Order: sequence, then structure tokens, then C-alpha cells
Amino acid sequence: MSLEHLDIVSINGLREIMGDEFPQLIDIFISDSELRINTIAESVTVGDPEAIRRAAHTLKGSASNMGASALTHLCHVLEDLGHEGRTDGAQEMVEEIAKEFSQVKAVLKTL
Repeated sequence: MSLEHLDIVSINGLREIMGDEFPQLIDIFISDSELRINTIAESVTVGDPEAIRRAAHTLKGSASNMGASALTHLCHVLEDLGHEGRTDGAQEMVEEIAKEFSQVKAVLKTL
């Protein structure tokens, strides 16, 4: 498993806690994250820093719970940008988040 994208200790802990429902947790995380990334992208398009902040905050929490530390960090940076009321650089952050999420998703699908 790629430790670059997911923390193996976190994943194993979730697997142990969730048992047979672990695959469902992965599916929910993936579908919810895709929705959040789309919301962030739409918020960037319309220039709404508060909506960017809220969606990035929610995605950050989910990513953290899944042990996706790089994705968590990127969301934190974007959340801070929105908190400052800024959108400059947000498009590039969305692209980085989408790229990292695709890596996380690929690893999760192998579990």
C-alpha cells in the first residue's frame, strides 16, 4: 500500500473498527469526496470564498479520518485561503486536491 497517500495504521484501525462495513465506508468516502471536490470547484468558479472554506473544511475532516494526510493538508491550505476571503490560487489548489484524491481513491479501491 502506498504510504505516500494513506496512513496504513489509520486504515488498519478503520478496517478493524468497521469490520464487514469497511468497504461501504470506502464507497461513502469516495462518493462524498467527489461531491465535495465538485462543490469546491463550483465555488471557485463563482468566486465564493466562504463556500470554498466550508467544503474544504468538510473534505479535510473526511480525509483526515481516512488517513489521507497529503489530501488533508491540501484541504487545510484551501480552507485557510477561503477563511482569508481570498480565491487567488484556489483553482490551482482544486487541481492539486483532485489529483491527490485520485491517488487516494486508487489506493482505497485496492483494499
